[in-house]
Amino acid sequence: MSAAMALAGLRVLGWGGRAAGLCRGLRSGPPRLQDVAGAAAKETEKQSATEQSSLILQRNSMRWDGKVYEEVPIAHIKATYNNTHIQVVSFDNQPFSRTSCGTEGFQNAKKGTAIAAQTAAMAAAVKARGKGVLHVRVMVKGLGPGRKAAIKGLTMGGLEIISITDNSPVPHNGCRPRKARRV
Repeated sequence: MSAAMALAGLRVLGWGGRAAGLCRGLRSGPPRLQDVAGAAAKETEKQSATEQSSLILQRNSMRWDGKVYEEVPIAHIKATYNNTHIQVVSFDNQPFSRTSCGTEGFQNAKKGTAIAAQTAAMAAAVKARGKGVLHVRVMVKGLGPGRKAAIKGLTMGGLEIISITDNSPVPHNGCRPRKARRV
C-alpha cells in the first residue's frame, strides 16, 4: 500500500512513472539539491578567483617611486621610557640614517619627551631625504612617550609614510614583574 502511494506521489510531482529505486544508474529526474549547490559553489569560486586576481594585480600595480611595497625603505622607531631611537634603512637593511634623542642634544630626563622624539625624527628624515628616500614604511616598537611624536616628525621632515606597523613585544605572562612602587 505504501509503495503504491509513493508511486502516486511521484506521478503527481511529474517524474513520470519511474520510481527512484528503478533508475539507480540513470538520473533522469530533476537535479538534486547537492548538485545545484555544487554548481553554484563552482561559479562563485570562478568569480572570486577573477576578483582575487584583479585585487592582486591592483596591489602589484601600486608603486612608490617605482618600487613595490616590499622594496620601500623602512623607518624603525624604538620608543622607550627614557629615549627614542629612529633608524631609516633600505628594504635589505642598508642604513640611510640613524638618530636618537641623545644624539640631538637632549640630556637626562628631557630625552624621554615627545618634543625630543619629534626633533630626532625630523633629523633622521632630513638625512634620509638627502640620500634619496621619499617614502617609508614605519615600524614602531615600545611604549614610550615618543611613539606618535616620532611619526609626526618623520612627516614634518619630508618623508611620506605608506604604512605604520606596531612591533611592540608583548609578554604572554613571561617574567615576574617588579614589586609595586611605594610612593
